[in-house]
Amino acid sequence: MENLNYWEFIAGLGIFLLGMHQMENGLKELAGKSFRALLQKFTNKSWKGILTGTFITSILQSSSLVTLMVLAFLGAGLISLQNSIGVILGANLGTTVTAWIVATLGFKISISSFSLPFIGIGALFFQFFNKRVYIKNFGLLLLGFGFLFFGIDLMKTSIELLAQKMELSQFAEVRLIFFLGLGIVLTALIQSSSATLVILLSALNSDVITLDQAAAATVGANIGTTITVILGAIGGTPDKKRLASVHFIFNFCTGILIFPFIPYFITVLENSRIGGDHLILLVVFNTLMNLAGIIIFFPFLGFLRSWINQRFKTKKISLTSFIHNVDTSVPEAAIKAVEKELDSVFDRTKFFIKETLGIEAKAGEHESIWQKVLGRSFELIHVYNEIKEIEDEITEYHIKIQSEPISEVEARHLSSLMESLRSMVYSAKAMKGITQNIKELESAERNLPKKFLLKIQDHAKVLFEQIEQLRLEEKENREVPQWLQQLQYQDQIFMEDLYKEAKSHQTDIPFSTLSNVGNEYCRSLYSLGVAVLHWQHPKTESSNLDQPKQATA
Repeated sequence: MENLNYWEFIAGLGIFLLGMHQMENGLKELAGKSFRALLQKFTNKSWKGILTGTFITSILQSSSLVTLMVLAFLGAGLISLQNSIGVILGANLGTTVTAWIVATLGFKISISSFSLPFIGIGALFFQFFNKRVYIKNFGLLLLGFGFLFFGIDLMKTSIELLAQKMELSQFAEVRLIFFLGLGIVLTALIQSSSATLVILLSALNSDVITLDQAAAATVGANIGTTITVILGAIGGTPDKKRLASVHFIFNFCTGILIFPFIPYFITVLENSRIGGDHLILLVVFNTLMNLAGIIIFFPFLGFLRSWINQRFKTKKISLTSFIHNVDTSVPEAAIKAVEKELDSVFDRTKFFIKETLGIEAKAGEHESIWQKVLGRSFELIHVYNEIKEIEDEITEYHIKIQSEPISEVEARHLSSLMESLRSMVYSAKAMKGITQNIKELESAERNLPKKFLLKIQDHAKVLFEQIEQLRLEEKENREVPQWLQQLQYQDQIFMEDLYKEAKSHQTDIPFSTLSNVGNEYCRSLYSLGVAVLHWQHPKTESSNLDQPKQATA
């Protein structure tokens, strides 16, 4: 029987975490773009960042999700370290909302009967409205909400049954430092301070632990939740490591300052008007602890930013592999090194285009944490930035070569290689401009935009084969292939076909967006094909290669 209770507790914890995850996914899909816009727009001041972080976390019910989102923005250069610190502090306060919901609802009503309608309706919405994105995601939100409370019910029941068979007095003399460590370890293991709080509330509700012991474990949970951000910053930019450090310093120092005074705080709370309900007292303590930390640290944020900026300074690592090893005093070798570097730029550009179009990896496979939290665009922006950095390094090297005495043939060859490099960058830039449009097509509810994206994906697969074949050919004075010339007006063909299909199909994506996608896609692949001609066939007359046309929308 006791073993069964333990398994019931583990099942409850698992279902609770699953519910949290499903709620996060549903909310992220329903309003993820709005929350990202809030993060960017309302974080120009530290106090705005705190309020924004509090609000978003209270809605998303996950400080881990928000902090990972902030890390991704920081790594992409879309938010400064100064502004992100405020959001992290606010996220700590916002995550206390989960504990309030659990304490006020989770132990006051029949949870199982309360959760079942949410699970049933949410599952039906998710299953039968698969093509209606908003209803499907709303169903996912309801399903997660139901799972969350059903998991709480299982944990509460198992702890209550366990408490009936235990000699509770054996915990009375256990020191608070033990519960502090317990909170740290438990939160670090399950990666959710909200789940730890639910466990503590369940144990407190069953009188397995006392209020001051639960408060000590809550302080530990607040410290343990920083592990998620630390793991997310490993191998990241210096700013990511700085933000993770600030998060740890804030939570650790707040916890250490408050921990010695826990008995005093609990006495004050018990003597207050709300002193009769220990569950409410615990969430009040949790809220006041995070609020006190913000009040204590806010005046020192400027000093903390200055201090942390002096840490994690790293020497910039070159992304090129050959040019920094070859002296420009030997132009022939230097030009060969530039030629080899183009292999890396081409591979990165091709990868960037394929991943943006969604034709490389199968859906759901090999997704990183950033793709799960923010989507493909924020993962791929690093690839685009690498392409730009390599361009800068090669351009600087090219200037050094030009200062050396080189022959006319070498000058023409070098000019072709640099033209190839510029065309690859044009290709990546054109695709970067429609990254968000591609995501809109992927999540469209109507068939017309989905079919349009599928047509572009199929077209791209064929083109990549032709580009790769062109790359491997060794002919000199290679003429511009017919398929490459056709790309200059392929977007018009796409749109003509689209208008024909629109007579029998509706679209929830504006035609201006569809036109822009078709135009920039053709521009991107055309530029990549031109890059290969300049690179592999340097004697091709450049007059045959027109510059890619600009986007019309």
